[in-house]
Parts: sequence; C-alpha cells; structure tokens
Amino acid sequence: MANLASAKKRIKQNERNRERNRARKSAIKTETRRLMDSLRAGDTQTAQTMFTQVTKLLDQVASKGTLHKNTAARKKSRLARQVNAAIAAKSA
Repeated sequence: MANLASAKKRIKQNERNRERNRARKSAIKTETRRLMDSLRAGDTQTAQTMFTQVTKLLDQVASKGTLHKNTAARKKSRLARQVNAAIAAKSA
C-alpha cells in the first residue's frame, strides 16, 4: 500500500485512466463487430457508413493515447480492405 500522498494520487489516476481506456477499447470492439456483422449480412451500404464511424472512433482513441497511432492505422487499413472487397464482390 502506498504511503506517500503522491503515490496514493497516482494509484487513483491509474485506476481512472484504466477504466477510461477499457471503455474506449470496448467501444472500438463493439463498433467493429457491428461493421463485420453488416459485411457478413451483405449490407454494403450500412458497412460503408459504419466504416466511417469506426475510422473516426479509432482516430479519436489514438489521439487520446489509448491506442498507438500505428495500431489504429493498421486496424483501419484491414477494415478498409474488407469493406472494399465486399463492395467489389457485390458489384461483380
């Protein structure tokens, strides 16, 4: 257990930041799952709009430091590839 006031404060800050980061990561996973569900259902119109939402969310989370910017970029790239492939498959 921490004895110094600064250490006690740091424990509180870490817990608060941990909860905030968990909420942000959970939101990303939820939105990504919804996007993938719309792709599996073949609804490319909804998938495109959801892709923009997921992209925006990833950028926001990366700017806050919860995710590294390269991690966010990698996730966006992979999702974009899947969305574009689904659109191409539907139009072909």
